[in-house]
Amino acid sequence: MDADRLEAVRWRNRALTLFDRVTVPVAVCDVHGAVLLANPAMAAECGTTPGRLRGRDVLELFRPREATQVERIAEALRLRHRSRYQVAVRWAAPGGGQRYGELTADPVSDTVEDTPALLVMLRVLGGREPGGRGPAGRAPARVAPVEARILALLAGGATTARAARETGLTADGVTYHLRRLSARWGAANRTELVARAYALGVLAPGVWPPAPAGAE
Repeated sequence: MDADRLEAVRWRNRALTLFDRVTVPVAVCDVHGAVLLANPAMAAECGTTPGRLRGRDVLELFRPREATQVERIAEALRLRHRSRYQVAVRWAAPGGGQRYGELTADPVSDTVEDTPALLVMLRVLGGREPGGRGPAGRAPARVAPVEARILALLAGGATTARAARETGLTADGVTYHLRRLSARWGAANRTELVARAYALGVLAPGVWPPAPAGAE
């Protein structure tokens, strides 16, 4: 591999790492709206993991409140207009009830002639009660403070060893809490565990570094 290609791969890997750590729900879709890539924050809004969103239609996950908006955007994309498009949407919260917000789609491609992909960002506008309560008025899932701290560290990319140092536990102690939470929530891996923590209101949305909900 030549130096230019190696550098390109390095920057791609850095971009993917940043993409995963951004707390704003973001996805990359093809021009028809099929999800190609989603970050954990986007997956958390659907109560699942990023891998399970791949291939799903973003407008089935987040239903437009006005069908005419989508028709206008589809026509503009066919004409290769490269504006920013916004769609008011609503969706079912993982814990029940309804959420609403706005999807913003930016066409992106290497050249003007290429068929663009869509960089899609979700802005959550409502559906949770004030004061940190969960979807449709439900309280966040109850976890021990140390478990919430471990989940926040995990969401920020911490290893088991680092989480142990930050919480004063042993590595085995951290693993014990993670296994306990995984069994309780039916999470298959740590990525899904973090997604469920956001979906259940255990971790505060829209903040970096990640923090337990209600933390000062």
